[in-house]
Amino acid sequence: MKTINLTTQRQAVYDIVRTAEDHPTAADVMNRLVERGHSFAYGTVYNSLRYLTDKDLIRELKLGETASRYDARTDDHQHIVCEVCGRVDEVMTAIPESWMTQVAEETGYEVAGAHIVVEGVCAECKSKRKK
Repeated sequence: MKTINLTTQRQAVYDIVRTAEDHPTAADVMNRLVERGHSFAYGTVYNSLRYLTDKDLIRELKLGETASRYDARTDDHQHIVCEVCGRVDEVMTAIPESWMTQVAEETGYEVAGAHIVVEGVCAECKSKRKK
């Protein structure tokens, strides 16, 4: 079992990610910490995000953007990204086991897991297009 050492700074960063309704970037986390009266160095925030990711308390999402996003949901799920506004939502549909088997057969890899990023246009952006 991994030993977890949540310093005051790590706890504050974890609280921001855990209570976020979006998938914040490190800059978003920094801004929200400032809004809550904290004044941590950027390095502290980045190191805290790395620590929390390494301890499996949060997930780092690399969604094809320049900046990683962070998610406190560590259960198995995927993400969908709006190509217009950049909104990120969870997708709870499971990846079919047959697909994982096909990937293993095609590549020769022993597949340990997968994270699929689906792209599209969110309902809000879609409705704006129709107007």
